[in-house]
Amino acid sequence: MPNPKLAADLPLNSDTIELLKGVSTATVATLLYKKGFKSCFIQGVGPLQADTKRMVGPAFTLRYIAAREDTDPIEAFRETDHPQRVAIETCPEGSVLVMDCRQDSTAASAGSILLTRLEGRGGAGVVTDGGIRDAAGAAKLDMPVFAAKASAPTNLTKHHAIDIDVPISCGGAAVYPGDIILGDNDGIMVIPRHLANEIAIEGAPMELFEDFVLEEVKRGVSIIGLYPPTDPDTLTRFEAWKAKS
Repeated sequence: MPNPKLAADLPLNSDTIELLKGVSTATVATLLYKKGFKSCFIQGVGPLQADTKRMVGPAFTLRYIAAREDTDPIEAFRETDHPQRVAIETCPEGSVLVMDCRQDSTAASAGSILLTRLEGRGGAGVVTDGGIRDAAGAAKLDMPVFAAKASAPTNLTKHHAIDIDVPISCGGAAVYPGDIILGDNDGIMVIPRHLANEIAIEGAPMELFEDFVLEEVKRGVSIIGLYPPTDPDTLTRFEAWKAKS
């Protein structure tokens, strides 16, 4: 199994990101579970936008440690190398900025001004297990924003930005740079980079089968033998359904 610390540059198939845009976090969670991965869901984080669009992209990370009075005065933002500001200005186009706030949402990890800048630079989205200030403005962005909650206090009151693009923990899940982040209304899944191509290929057929199952349930078919398809006739009907679709 590849070392996740070295996996950031593992190549993705040309269509992996696009395929994953059609796969739900629920499907990804099941596929990862089948491969033995049970701790890839970021806990306590949800979308700021109602009915958010699906978010997919490689992880670009920012790590916070606890703030301290001598390291985090308000003047800290004047530093041109402040890691929070540098992260906004260096997150690659198409990537998801993932922030580790130690699951402390009593202060913000960013606000609408910085996130607007990130959107303008082509960021694919934001995930934080901390708070977001100016949340109403952040929620109006086209770029998906996932956070623990709205939180007015500036990050300097609780969070000291210290590392960029390093392995982090976000919402109890390990996130390595380059891992693929997938978010929807159910939350956020972290797809280990070396599994992304497989998950993308396996996800679309699973989504299609679940569309079929839902139609069957709506017309009154028993779930037993249907989901999972232990009744051989289920797959026969599925193939016929696909042929007509």
